[in-house]
Amino acid sequence: MPNETEINEILKEIGFNPEITIKKRQDYLEWDEYFLAVSILSSQRSKDPNTQVGACIVNDENKIVGIGYNGFPKNCSDDLLPWSRTSSKGSILDTKYPFVCHAEMNAILNKNEANLKNCTIYVSMFPCNDCAKLIIQSGIRRVVYLCDKYAHTEQIQASKIMFKMSGIQVEQFVPKRKKIVIDFSTLEADVQIN
Repeated sequence: MPNETEINEILKEIGFNPEITIKKRQDYLEWDEYFLAVSILSSQRSKDPNTQVGACIVNDENKIVGIGYNGFPKNCSDDLLPWSRTSSKGSILDTKYPFVCHAEMNAILNKNEANLKNCTIYVSMFPCNDCAKLIIQSGIRRVVYLCDKYAHTEQIQASKIMFKMSGIQVEQFVPKRKKIVIDFSTLEADVQIN
């Protein structure tokens, strides 16, 4: 493969002048920003009134191979099952916990590749112990998360133990920018929205 100097020589031979060419913009999203933003955008599909979590699985070619968000299983009505975190009757069946599928589970089940070996999962919240088991068993090798607000719980401590034991690389994403804005109105001039 030619180096940059050789490429510039080839371009000059055909009359291309790189000094007067418009340069690429510098404020584009880095890969981790992009994939974490996709997971956060996916979380906005969740109907959970308390916690919206999204997950995005990416292979080693930076291709998205799975996306998910937290919600109830297919064909289970999110109008009939409870979204509560606690029960006034003391029954777990009056809460969302025995029914909800986490974002990581949905992303793994919604995968569009045969296997997830050596993939990275981007999650808006640190995975619980059940999701950690799914991540490990699926072959995912790296977890990038944004928030660890339940770090004090035994479930998250169990996740961290299992990730460490199984050699999963875990990193907290530290954003360089505080927000990414998706403004549909800026696209109206170029795209017909029906």
